[in-house]
Amino acid sequence: MQSTPCACAIALAFTVCGDVFASSDEQTPLPAITVRSAKPSMTPPSADSAALLNDQPGYATAAGGGVSALPVLNGFAADRLKIRLDGMEVTAACGNQMNAPMSYMPPAQVGMTRVIAGITPVSVGGDSIGGTIELNSPAPQFASQPGQWLTKGGFSASARSVNSEVSASVNAAVASDQLSVAYVASQSRAESYVNGNGDKVLSSLYQSNNHALTLAARGEGQQLVLKVGQQYIPYQGFPNEYMDMTGNRSTFANLGYERRFDGGRLSGKLYWQRTEHEMGFFGTERRGNMPMQTQGRDLGYALRADIDLAADSSSVLRVGHEYHSFHLDDVWPPVAGSMMMSPRTYVNINGGKRDRFALFAEWEHKLDARWSTLLGLRDELVKSDAGNVQSYGTNMMNQPDLNAANAFNARSHARTDNNIDLTALARLEADAGSRYEFGYARKTRSPNLYERYTWGRGGMAMRMTNWFGDGNGYVGDIDLKPEVAHTLSGTADWHSEDSEGSEGSERRWFFRLTPYFSYVENYIDADPLGRFNPYRVAGASGAYLQFANHDARLYGINAAWKWPLWRAAGLGDIAFTGKAGLTRGKRVDGGNLYHMMPLNILAALEQTWGAWTNRAELNYVARKSRVDSNRLEPVTASYSVVNLKSSYRFNQHISVTAGVSNLFNRNYAEPLGGVYLAGLAQARSGSLQALPGYGRSLDVGVNVSF
Repeated sequence: MQSTPCACAIALAFTVCGDVFASSDEQTPLPAITVRSAKPSMTPPSADSAALLNDQPGYATAAGGGVSALPVLNGFAADRLKIRLDGMEVTAACGNQMNAPMSYMPPAQVGMTRVIAGITPVSVGGDSIGGTIELNSPAPQFASQPGQWLTKGGFSASARSVNSEVSASVNAAVASDQLSVAYVASQSRAESYVNGNGDKVLSSLYQSNNHALTLAARGEGQQLVLKVGQQYIPYQGFPNEYMDMTGNRSTFANLGYERRFDGGRLSGKLYWQRTEHEMGFFGTERRGNMPMQTQGRDLGYALRADIDLAADSSSVLRVGHEYHSFHLDDVWPPVAGSMMMSPRTYVNINGGKRDRFALFAEWEHKLDARWSTLLGLRDELVKSDAGNVQSYGTNMMNQPDLNAANAFNARSHARTDNNIDLTALARLEADAGSRYEFGYARKTRSPNLYERYTWGRGGMAMRMTNWFGDGNGYVGDIDLKPEVAHTLSGTADWHSEDSEGSEGSERRWFFRLTPYFSYVENYIDADPLGRFNPYRVAGASGAYLQFANHDARLYGINAAWKWPLWRAAGLGDIAFTGKAGLTRGKRVDGGNLYHMMPLNILAALEQTWGAWTNRAELNYVARKSRVDSNRLEPVTASYSVVNLKSSYRFNQHISVTAGVSNLFNRNYAEPLGGVYLAGLAQARSGSLQALPGYGRSLDVGVNVSF
């Protein structure tokens, strides 16, 4: 696999059905170099696209549903990251972020991914402070000659024993030299998984269905691409939340245009997505009756020009304008016969809207053969508002929410933020075997609608706003200020001299080290309001909290490496690869930040031997003792998990994979897993425990293309 290092930026392109697809964005900014992988069989056997990036330094996931884990980069998670799906900006239309943006694009639709942590160019990320993650479909393919037709297709299937998961996808494409049509469909279904002790982790089952159709046309130096699709998730359990997903339907349309000139490129994007989301309870693993309904709509466009200021493209100016609008309605229908949840509809967010207008300019310049620089400035106007609300009723049981609704309705809700972003980067090619990058970024994020406009003060209402999986309850604050992160970072990269331009080089090696530091003004954390017993279980404790601004510091270090160990005719090529990372986060006024990843190491031996690719990996995570006391974050013990993976390619059309995850069936809890609410709800006794991880699993898969 070929790699080009970058300051605080790691990128990875994946393959689908054995074909390698390059990014459609060939003139990417300085720290966004695309790296291609020819080993799709080594990606995790998961239906969640968030798992595709697990081998990237600084990256982790916070557990959610089976296809809805939240990505984490260097301690920044959820809305602090910019997620783009084929250039679309999609917002989680849920107080628990059950429909996280990456869940809308399953692995079967992913052709390329790009991750930029920390020092993010202003052209690829606004309204975020931790980085950008982009998932892109495979580039449209066309016949090579007029009068010819290109036809392609394929299917894949995989299964996992730990949760009886079965996933399948089909794809087909037909194209002339100017027109292209492609279709992909996928379905995944799983039961609740079991932990290392053989116990079922309740409410972790799911089913997901996705369809996407891509139409493309190209002419002299230009291309038009339209992608439309739908998602239907009839159910998805969330063991670390008080509710489950009982339905998620979304429809989207995404139109992109690109025109290349002798002196640069012009591109445009217009997109729309509508989501209808429901929460409640289903099945027998967790019972209840509390329907919650959400409707969200994303609408936006992006215009960008890349202008070559020099004939050799050594100096490029990028200018652009973006607009994104998100509208949200969140209501909870009454429950007949309930004293608390009736007689009216509870209006959580009424006509919420969050509109963003952005302008940016970015200059990338190659000073000489050794030095390159990047400077960027972005101005973003964020307007948010919401209408009046109401509680379920007016009786004594609803009095806290009734008083809170009256107080909320008496205030003005409109807020406007003017956010300025700045990025400055430099790269030094010291010699053929070393590269150094360093930079500074000022990044800004305005509060989301739930952070600003959730208002309920009753215990049940507060527990319904929580995308942290911590078992607590939250209330918003209209007067929250935007977060402003000042980030310094650098990367030292040492590599073999044959690493550039030699994809698949047999003797390639590298070692990268990336320290980083972020000071965040007005970091949106939470202040405690009180305590409660979840499910009225003695010994279990939860906290009521209000979103609040506090300055914070986040810092850490990441490492990545590859080292050839052996080459022999009878054993093929064997290399030692891996990553390591450590993140710390603290409030300036005292206390640890929530969900900071402790020391973690992923080390692997990889063997390539003819048609075989084999991998044995050790995933070590240290004890997590620096926890957020305000959120009652549980301490998690250290653990080591061994995974074995193997693939065999019969020819260019057929490959099979097999492996064992958690070979020794280790029982453990992931440090970013949150708490096991579904287990406490059924047991009705004991204390609140950390969410258990996956037990041993036998994983198999097959890919066929034609």
